Amino acid sequence: MTDTQPNNPLHGITLEQIVTRLEKHYGWEELGRRIEIRCFTHDPSVKSSLKFLRKTPWARTKVEALFVATQNSVYQRK
Repeated sequence: MTDTQPNNPLHGITLEQIVTRLEKHYGWEELGRRIEIRCFTHDPSVKSSLKFLRKTPWARTKVEALFVATQNSVYQRK
């Protein structure tokens, strides 16, 4: 089987993995400052965030963009 999306930085990564890694890296408070959505600022959890992000494409796009930017900055430091 060949990799069909070699240039897609999100290929093979689930939304749950993205939210979990961002929360671990930034914490909920900083995530809420960077992306002002209620699921990050009011009683945040991975489960509530996933529920909201799966129904809200504009918010999911922002979260995925932050994840890609964060990954790029982490890899540039290595």
